[in-house]
Amino acid sequence: MLDVLGLDAVAEAIYRGMLTAPRDGVAVLATRLGLTAEEVRRGLDRLSELALIQPSGRESDDMGFRAVGPETAMEVLLARQQAELAAQQMRVEASRAAAAQLIAECSALRPRAVDQAAEQLIGPDAIRERLAELARTVQTEVATFAPGGAHSAEDLAASRRPNAELLSRGVRMRTIYLDSVRNDGPTLEHVSFLHQHGGQVRTVPELPIRMIIFDRSQAVLPIDTSDARIGVVVLRGAGTVAALCALFEGVWQTAIPLDATPTYGAKDMPPQERAVLKLLAQGFTDEAIAKRLAVSPRTARRVAANLMERLDARSRFEAGVHAVQDGWLPSTR
Repeated sequence: MLDVLGLDAVAEAIYRGMLTAPRDGVAVLATRLGLTAEEVRRGLDRLSELALIQPSGRESDDMGFRAVGPETAMEVLLARQQAELAAQQMRVEASRAAAAQLIAECSALRPRAVDQAAEQLIGPDAIRERLAELARTVQTEVATFAPGGAHSAEDLAASRRPNAELLSRGVRMRTIYLDSVRNDGPTLEHVSFLHQHGGQVRTVPELPIRMIIFDRSQAVLPIDTSDARIGVVVLRGAGTVAALCALFEGVWQTAIPLDATPTYGAKDMPPQERAVLKLLAQGFTDEAIAKRLAVSPRTARRVAANLMERLDARSRFEAGVHAVQDGWLPSTR
């Protein structure tokens, strides 16, 4: 019954048996359940691993363990499953991001041709002209990842007219920025403008890649993530674009509207701190973290130092271990 929560049939039978007759020893429990003593001991190891049994503290107890109550056991199993699902989701999103970058890099190696599912554009002028053409022909939606921090006031002002024209045509516009833009005046002013015209903006601590998707049929990605002005590829393959749309939707669901004020409980960690912690555990330097989150190196160093102090960690690897143990990051097992 509890196999969906990670508890196999033998371990479940042993757990139920311990609840029914808590003073039975290994031999008695094995006889009653039709198991060998070795099978019972392996089941006890599994229950101990899942924290469903605890040392009994009674010298006369042949078993040496007692089963935790069913309510506590279910909370433990559900919490473990939630952590595993969160870890799996992180792996899925990381895989999608890596796939998106690989697609862009491999597509850039192919020559430009109208009959292929990828089109290569080199240089700012060619990129600008093609994006303007895609904007003119878009019918229903533009979805954008906008990493790299705040844009200049001039660039934001220049984009307002074409954005207003798109929105006036009924085109749905969704944009995801980094959290670091929340304190940038020109960006907030631009977002207010978009909201007034029906655009939607959310933020996240980090984004996997710069990307614009038009009508869920064409996606624009940079050839080089370090400088999007060098060149881009326009992808039209149905399977590829569907995967990129799924990546966008996954990030959009966890992103926070820019006009909303995030609230955190006593045991919660702000998303930006959690992102720094995850990058610390992956071995990123302070400078690399700063670039990834579009914050200053000084801010990255301060947040990293505070996190390591709170986790009582002497190294970045140790910080990751403590973060998993304390529930700040999901286990990857």
